[in-house]
Amino acid sequence: MTVSRELRIGITDAQQDVPLKPAKTIWSVHEVHPWYVKYTYPILIHFLKPFVKALWVKEVTGIHHIPKKGPVIIAFNHQSYFDFISFMAVCPRPIHFLSAEKFFSHILWAPFMYLSGQIKVERLSHEKHILHELIHQHLIKGKVIGIFPEGTRSASPTNMLHAFTGVAKYAVYTGVPVIPVGIKGVHEIMSRHDYRPKFKKTISLHIGEPIHFTEHYGKILDEKTYRDLTDRIMLEISRLSGKGYTHIGKIHRDNHR
Repeated sequence: MTVSRELRIGITDAQQDVPLKPAKTIWSVHEVHPWYVKYTYPILIHFLKPFVKALWVKEVTGIHHIPKKGPVIIAFNHQSYFDFISFMAVCPRPIHFLSAEKFFSHILWAPFMYLSGQIKVERLSHEKHILHELIHQHLIKGKVIGIFPEGTRSASPTNMLHAFTGVAKYAVYTGVPVIPVGIKGVHEIMSRHDYRPKFKKTISLHIGEPIHFTEHYGKILDEKTYRDLTDRIMLEISRLSGKGYTHIGKIHRDNHR
């Protein structure tokens, strides 16, 4: 993937705290998925949806908060691989999650990840600008992005991990709303320590109202402000999921990434 000169300028400006231009003027737009994804995604969902809904998904609330068109970021609590599977089964639009690189080389997961157009995150890569450009291209083209702000699955059945601020940064840079989603029941179905899912357990998904950061759109903010915006998102996810979030105002984790 070629990174445009405009993108590199945007990143340099961000590092120097120069006001960032609106994303549509600095991000070059290319096709974000291989041609076949527009056919393979609905085929996968056609088979996945009835299976997952019949076995596990008990309740979905707030589905009307997902806009019928236009770019949006959806942010979730994260306890299980079933988080994204269950939401894909009920989401009225194609959704593309930021997903760890290990899934794209796994013998079972890789076909699903490629055929559904998920976004590979090379967690150890120093070329983060490539991922940033890809995410912005998705949003510019009006797609739905799924993000787990915690970065990995929480092993706790009751509490969330300290979130990274990337979700707030993407929302501010691109002028896109964030929809918080709370997921209940996935830890009991398949926690991070389980190797296979349990049956006779159910999931409920609770979709909140869109959060807009209109007053900050297109600006470069300090880390404390990004943390405050992220905390706002996480508190709403906490309310929807019933999971505790005890990291309000803490920024020490951000300084290590």
